[in-house]
Amino acid sequence: MKLDTKAMRHLTVEDWRVLTAVEIGSKNHEIIPTPLIESISKLRGGSNRVHKSISALAKVGLIAKLKEAKYDGYRLTYGGLDYLALHTYSSRKEVYSVGSRIGVGKESDIMMVADESGTQRVLKIHRLGRISFRSVKANRDYLRKRQGGSWMYLSRLAAEKEFAFMRALREEGFPVPEPLGQSRHTVLMEFIDSFPLRQVSEVPDPAALYADLIALILRLAQHGLIHGDFNEFNILIKAERNKESKNSADKIDKKEDEEKEKYTVTPIIIDFPQMVSMDHQNAEMYFDRDVNCIKRFFERRFHFVSTQPGPFFKDAKKTVGKDGAKRLDASVEASGFSKKALKDLEAAIREQQAAREEKAGSGGEYEEESTDEDEDDEDSEEDSGTDEPNVDRSSQEVDAPKINVGGLSISNET
Repeated sequence: MKLDTKAMRHLTVEDWRVLTAVEIGSKNHEIIPTPLIESISKLRGGSNRVHKSISALAKVGLIAKLKEAKYDGYRLTYGGLDYLALHTYSSRKEVYSVGSRIGVGKESDIMMVADESGTQRVLKIHRLGRISFRSVKANRDYLRKRQGGSWMYLSRLAAEKEFAFMRALREEGFPVPEPLGQSRHTVLMEFIDSFPLRQVSEVPDPAALYADLIALILRLAQHGLIHGDFNEFNILIKAERNKESKNSADKIDKKEDEEKEKYTVTPIIIDFPQMVSMDHQNAEMYFDRDVNCIKRFFERRFHFVSTQPGPFFKDAKKTVGKDGAKRLDASVEASGFSKKALKDLEAAIREQQAAREEKAGSGGEYEEESTDEDEDDEDSEEDSGTDEPNVDRSSQEVDAPKINVGGLSISNET
């Protein structure tokens, strides 16, 4: 779904209290009874004032009523959760304005926002359930006590995990965006002027960039971590012009070489909800997959094949915690992100990946499910908007414009 903030300026204090009451009630109820909303919001005007706010919120799709519900009640939509998160950032003076959507992932939306000074920032909105959530709910072990608002719970976990790992990685000097805040299912981070690796058609030195990326995989392993989705979609390329200048004669004689040499390329890692420990039972599979993703991309895009074999998991495993490297998998868990939460989130991500693979294997497009609720959206009387279609990443690879980092020119070459 697209984030539309037009209605925010028209919401009253009472509307916000009612919306918050619906969120609180959704922790234990799939559909929050209207009397419970009245009880939690505690508005002075009583039930009449609550119903007025309910009507206003439902009109703009922040809450929704189900046609076949056994009692009078409402559920919180993703749009409502978006508004609550933005309201929190606004009260913290962290977000003042919301711009356009700059990216859409299989389970997230990426928005450009700004603070009061006009400094641009990035807001990532997790939307687990964008790919068929029904397959996720088929495995009820991790949702047994949270059947109401399960999508909200999982999206919140994804945001909390991403923020925790970004902060830990940033403190250890990894090239990741600076995490600035987290609220509900969203993460606020610094904006880095860069390009996704998948859009880059040429770099000054493919071998050097390949070495940098493999070194990042090994460095993560040394700190006890595996990214789990280390590919061209989750690596940004920051190109900075070198300050060194050459004399006129050199420029005339080596114009083409200098064109490539005038930029320094730095990789930035993003997207961390699927990150796992080097002690994970499937750690070797995740590690090998990350390595092979980089190998395949560099061979396909830059026609570069490393002469060095590996790296191999068994060798990387020996380096965990060596040379004073802090175990970030342990530190994130110690910070409050429990094993239970990690297990819940991993189960959801694994189920959604299985759903995508199953649909891709059947030859059809991914089934798009509304992210406002995991099972009952088709029964909603009111809808808060539809999601963007899920596009297979392979088709994105073909259609995305390619950028020559050496000259920063855009072309449609594949």
